[in-house]
Amino acid sequence: MTNLAILIPVALFLGAIGLLAFLWSLRSGQYDDLDGAAERILFDAPDDEPDSRSGS
Repeated sequence: MTNLAILIPVALFLGAIGLLAFLWSLRSGQYDDLDGAAERILFDAPDDEPDSRSGS
């Protein structure tokens, strides 16, 4: 029974920390551009400068 008296507050505390971390990430804009990262992986960025390894 004493185990439950320790584990329940610890679980509630860890859950509150997780909730606060999630709310912080919402406020800081972590989820604003969900499609941008996926598109950056798939599409190459245009090269503005020529490759310095081409030899010319």
